[in-house]
Formats: sequence, C-alpha cells, structure tokens
Amino acid sequence: MIIKTKYHGETQIQEEQMIVFENGLPGFTDEKKFVILPLSEDSPFIVLQSVQTEELAFIVASPFIFFKDYGFDLDETTVELLEIESAEDVEVMAILTIEEPFEKSTANLIAPIVVNRKKMLAKQVTLHDSPYQTKHPIGGGAC
Repeated sequence: MIIKTKYHGETQIQEEQMIVFENGLPGFTDEKKFVILPLSEDSPFIVLQSVQTEELAFIVASPFIFFKDYGFDLDETTVELLEIESAEDVEVMAILTIEEPFEKSTANLIAPIVVNRKKMLAKQVTLHDSPYQTKHPIGGGAC
C-alpha cells in the first residue's frame, strides 16, 4: 500500500511493517497504525509515521544511544497487552524534540514507546516514580 508521509512523501509500505498501538498514543487515541521509516540512511534517528495521517510523524531513537544506563521495569498489564514473551522481542524508543542548535534537543524518557517487534504491537508507557523527565537533554549525553 502507498501512504503519504511527513518526511518521505508518498511511500510504499507492506502490511507487515505496520505497528499497532491498540489504544493509540496519548493525545492521538484514534491513531492506531504506524510504520517505522529511516530518517536518513546513516542516521540513528527514525520516523514513527502514522499510516492514516500524513502530518503525524515523530522523530524517535533508541534512548540507549544517549543514555547508556537508561532502564525501567514493564508492568504486567503492558507485558500482556503487547504479548511479550521474551526481552529479545522488545524495542524501546524515545520521542525526540529536535531543536536548533542540535545540542538543545531533548528525549522524552518518562514515556518511552515499547514495541514487540515479533508481534508488531506497541504502547507508549508512562513511567511512575521515575527519575526521568519528558525533556532530557541529549546533546551532552551522546557517546
């Protein structure tokens, strides 16, 4: 199928590339299907693009690129919802806010996106009692 995207124009995707957010994303409860597209060929940043809304796309990246010690425990409800059987099936992404200059860019570490890459199910999880914030500077934390 062909979808219209914010950063890549019209793009051909396959049904099996779609990630399903059963409950949508906070603030976008009607947006349930997304696809991951590379931002550019050699960039660690990727685009989480809505399948139905062209202008709805988030720049995301693995939080571990910038924060080596980042970690959290998933609650049992999320594990069941995402049908997670093994930690190897899980990918974690942080939504980034890109600023100029780049050193001012931030990552939302309090609400990571957890994806079961085997089942292509995802959820944005809100961490409670966490030392993390919605706007962690990434400029100084890159390795």
